[in-house]
Amino acid sequence: MTLRYGFGSGLATRAGDAPGHVRAIGDRGPNIKVRDLISQYGLNQLTPLLSVSGAKIMPRPDIGPTLAELRVEGNVVTLVRMVPLTTASGHPVSGLANPGSEDLMSEPVFDLAGAPIAADPDGLDTEGLVALSDGGFWVGDEFGPSLVRLDADGMVIRRLLPRTSGTSLPADVPADLLPIAAKRQLNRGFEALTISADERWLFLAFQSPLAHPDEEAHEQARHVRLWRMDADTGRVAAQYAYPLDPPGSFARDCALGTFERRDIKVSELLWVGPDTLLVLERGSATTKIYRCALAPEAVLADGHLDAASRPTLEELSAADEPVFPVLAKTLVFTSDDFPELGADMEGMALLSPTELLLVSDNDFGVTGATTQFWRVRLATPLGARA
Repeated sequence: MTLRYGFGSGLATRAGDAPGHVRAIGDRGPNIKVRDLISQYGLNQLTPLLSVSGAKIMPRPDIGPTLAELRVEGNVVTLVRMVPLTTASGHPVSGLANPGSEDLMSEPVFDLAGAPIAADPDGLDTEGLVALSDGGFWVGDEFGPSLVRLDADGMVIRRLLPRTSGTSLPADVPADLLPIAAKRQLNRGFEALTISADERWLFLAFQSPLAHPDEEAHEQARHVRLWRMDADTGRVAAQYAYPLDPPGSFARDCALGTFERRDIKVSELLWVGPDTLLVLERGSATTKIYRCALAPEAVLADGHLDAASRPTLEELSAADEPVFPVLAKTLVFTSDDFPELGADMEGMALLSPTELLLVSDNDFGVTGATTQFWRVRLATPLGARA
């Protein structure tokens, strides 16, 4: 197994930076599914772990979340520097799963010998990225799920988490996120993140429908929750329902085999103007980019933010015709029209009003994938940051 750093989980540009200067982040670190490790590397002694739901193998748990500075010039992407994430006490941030609770599913993790690796309450699975004008960052985390504020050197200075029954969150740590966030499906927390030009509003989306009240609801739901959040207080000012495309419309994924609703993900958001977002919706092979206007009439009732409310948004979402308002979306790009575009596109940044930079998640090379960057030129300007 040849490991390669990956910086395809999230991309961001910072106002005032030179053209082509891009920030990036990789996810938790090298991890691989048990069945892939057995089939590709012959570790048949791990066969008993196939029965452990959601099990992952971490061959190098010492390699954790890392920021990167990139320079894009023509068809060349240069790695300027890497910045490993650290805790407030100066220790490296691990990519180990957080402890689970009765309200929060946690991923079981093992080493190459099949021995369990202890959970880490400070561990992060970093995904979405925002680069702030003060030099710091916001990062979306799939584990907590949580939002993480970093300083310019990659040190965690704040983490917004939901407090739930049985949570491992220390009593002296404020619970800044609504409890309903903990209903995320396993490994499907906050993946998509962006911010308004004045840095007042964070926009974030769950990767998939919540498992609320159960996993069946997650698998049947047709909409993903998208939040408009006050960046200072963590208060959700508005919640929207983003409608996922039908599975059959992901042509390249369907050509590869069975492709179901639960395989569709929202992997990136990009702010392109007042109350206007780009949304990266994908399978594995097919990547679609939609433009969404966050119209006031699309705001969901506050009751859908209450974890105790029944029926849940996800249960209602399974119906052919939703009984709640949904976001309207306009297709900007689909890789089904451009077969040369690679798979597993997760990061997206605006290089100019008519140019997007896309990047693939290589999963640290555990199955041989390499990072790919793609420049997408559009006929119609998207709008530049103010």
